[in-house]
Amino acid sequence: MVKSIVRVGGPDEDSVAALTARFAGIRAELGVPADFPPEVLAAAQAAADSPPRSDGDLRDLLFVTIDPPGSTDLDQAMFLSRSAGSDGGFHVDYAIADVPAFVPAGHPVDAEARRRGQTLYAPDQRTPLHPTVLSENAASLLEGADRPAFVWRFDLSATGEVQRVDLVRAVVRNRHRLDYAGVQAAAQAHPDAAPGKDPDDEVALQAVLLREIGELRMELERRRGGASLPLPEQEVEAKDGRYSVTLRPAVPAEDWNAQISLMTGMAAAQLMLTGRAGLLRTLPTPEQWAVDRFRRQAAALGIPWAADVAYGEFLRGLRRDDPQELALMHEAGALFRGAGYTTIDPTPGAALPAVTTHAAVAAPYAHVTAPLRRLVDRFGLVVSHALAQGQPVPDWALQALPNLPAVMSASDQLAGHIEHRCTDLVEAAVLAHRVGEQFDAVVVDTHKTGVKVQVIEPAVLASATGGAALGAAVRVRLDIADVEQGLVQFSVL
Repeated sequence: MVKSIVRVGGPDEDSVAALTARFAGIRAELGVPADFPPEVLAAAQAAADSPPRSDGDLRDLLFVTIDPPGSTDLDQAMFLSRSAGSDGGFHVDYAIADVPAFVPAGHPVDAEARRRGQTLYAPDQRTPLHPTVLSENAASLLEGADRPAFVWRFDLSATGEVQRVDLVRAVVRNRHRLDYAGVQAAAQAHPDAAPGKDPDDEVALQAVLLREIGELRMELERRRGGASLPLPEQEVEAKDGRYSVTLRPAVPAEDWNAQISLMTGMAAAQLMLTGRAGLLRTLPTPEQWAVDRFRRQAAALGIPWAADVAYGEFLRGLRRDDPQELALMHEAGALFRGAGYTTIDPTPGAALPAVTTHAAVAAPYAHVTAPLRRLVDRFGLVVSHALAQGQPVPDWALQALPNLPAVMSASDQLAGHIEHRCTDLVEAAVLAHRVGEQFDAVVVDTHKTGVKVQVIEPAVLASATGGAALGAAVRVRLDIADVEQGLVQFSVL
């Protein structure tokens, strides 16, 4: 489990360029796809020039998107409202980009997407799943544009539980492009909003409703025993030939937004299980020894954990700005290993898979909310729509399902390699001018040849030679910071 590098910038353009050149070298070494073949670009342009039509029309709804600043591949838009009547419930319309309308089976873009698997992210650029004429233009839910979409339509109770769900295809229009900080600020501006006391501003109303629904869904997740691990992200700045790194913790609005996506993935999984066709995202329950080990790590770091509190609820309470608790969050990655994709065999009479749940969600779950950036979601949407409408699942989708787990597994591994290599490179660059210096750190793991330490400032997680007890506060000396190899090595003093 590593942090994501979300930005590399600063006034020192030469230093930024040197680092980005090394990122390019990592991509080349790992075989990351570069440009799209000409025939794929031509097919994508032709699809963009002839946008599909949709029988449904939901452009009267005030959809908004919520994404990081600068994003243009917008998969999701939402319109939240209170239910009519006095039950205190909610209605959620959640629009997902209709990528299948642009990329039919056998299309050159389809073949290339099956080769790539997902959009790959590095600190300096992303390698998209689809040509940008589709992913950042014609198929993206851009502000002010009419776009075809799959629209999940939820009725929720006053406690946030799903009472009814439907899935339709329709044209939608994104009225406002928002980011997490803006949503957070709008929600904070109305701290006392309550049912029947809606703010007048459209954006503020969506922010307030997202907070209400998100917090209700988080409480339901807590009761289910779900868990999440929202590690902070690193932002790197270059100045005067040196690099510095800071952590960007997630804001609550990101957690609220994630709950809408989780709710949709759970609804898709239920459709697939009932209809006996589809592809689930599964994660085994962590072994008891792993949970016990994690409890010992928490105790060694001096972080209280009551015996009757499940690991998911414990993780939810960790602070992302505390070095020791941040270190423990990294160690929690061991509880989330083994995620994969599980096909539901559509053959009549076939048994359901032995594992159908995602342990972190604490429910069956399927990926269907990011089709611009993840291959499997395109097929999950087509399957879910057919099942929701009581129609046969298209043969081309059923035929693809058995092959998708291997494609996504290979793509996930490549994404992980990129993230690890880029993170190691950035941390080596940040520390390159500080070899021989001493730092305060906390021991977060021990092994035969040394320990792993969380350096407090700068926020770096690295190996160190020497011995120390788990959870010990130590002084370490930086012995190696090799940018070429992406290698950082400390020693315990």
